[in-house]
Amino acid sequence: MIAILTVTGLDHTGIVAAVSTRLAELDVNLCNISQTIMGEYFTMIAQCEFDERAHPIESLQSDLRAVGEEQQVVVRLQSEAIFRAMHEL
Repeated sequence: MIAILTVTGLDHTGIVAAVSTRLAELDVNLCNISQTIMGEYFTMIAQCEFDERAHPIESLQSDLRAVGEEQQVVVRLQSEAIFRAMHEL
């Protein structure tokens, strides 16, 4: 499955490391990634690929939400199909 990951929040050291480490632990491949700092705010968007049979998206969302809470940022993972449909309306 292809999914879109977004991370937003106040910038601080370790956000990318925490998110990418957890993704690697879950066998989620980062296919494309972009991040920027806007003033005090960190923003990241990434395209990810994973085997949904091994790791259902709901399970990944829960795991990544926990990383977000630890890092005090908002982490969202959405199916690329849903992401496309939302933005085609």
